[in-house]
Amino acid sequence: MFEIHCPYCDEKRPEIEFAYAGEAHYVRPNAKEQAVMSDEDWSRYMFIRNNIRGEHAERWWHNAGCNMFFNAIRDTVSDKFVMTYKMGKPRRTPAQIDKARTAQNDGAES
Repeated sequence: MFEIHCPYCDEKRPEIEFAYAGEAHYVRPNAKEQAVMSDEDWSRYMFIRNNIRGEHAERWWHNAGCNMFFNAIRDTVSDKFVMTYKMGKPRRTPAQIDKARTAQNDGAES
């Protein structure tokens, strides 16, 4: 079992307290866009997500803790969390991710 840092509780908790909630920063089409979307486009929006190998922005839910959703950058190869951050914050830049990875490798928390 590994631990995940919750940016709202500001502590690391066992993974069992969390639930994966999909790809982060995925924007729902507005009503006007939905009205003109084909069935194929809507299906693509609903079901097709990036499934990259490596660092990936994800949404997580601290369901057995503060009950808040947050974003995380997780390496899908090693299954290690590089960093977590609160909902509503912009997608992290490569420089911010590199800095968090470096701090993690130096023994600091992300």
